[in-house]
Amino acid sequence: MIDHVPLTHVLIVSTLMFFIGAYGFLTRKNLVTMLIGVELMLNAVNINFVAFDRYLFPSGIEGHFFSLFIIAIAAAEAAVAIAIFINLYRNIRSIDVEHVDKMKY
Repeated sequence: MIDHVPLTHVLIVSTLMFFIGAYGFLTRKNLVTMLIGVELMLNAVNINFVAFDRYLFPSGIEGHFFSLFIIAIAAAEAAVAIAIFINLYRNIRSIDVEHVDKMKY
């Protein structure tokens, strides 16, 4: 039988993913890399939901449902963000944060 991974190991990986995503979001100037940072943070939250659900309620699957809901929200958020990025690139030929100073062009 496969041995279970301790909760602390999962939390360490999740924490590292979250802070790497936060660092990427706060330090990058490209909108696409900022979006990748947000996606990393959302995936870290998903790992936490599944790990705590498995740890606290071994027979339940509520954490999996929360994770599926977050994945659906993240997909919608990514689609809207990419549509905005494409529109920005068509109008100002750049997707750097420093060049985006108006919402209407």
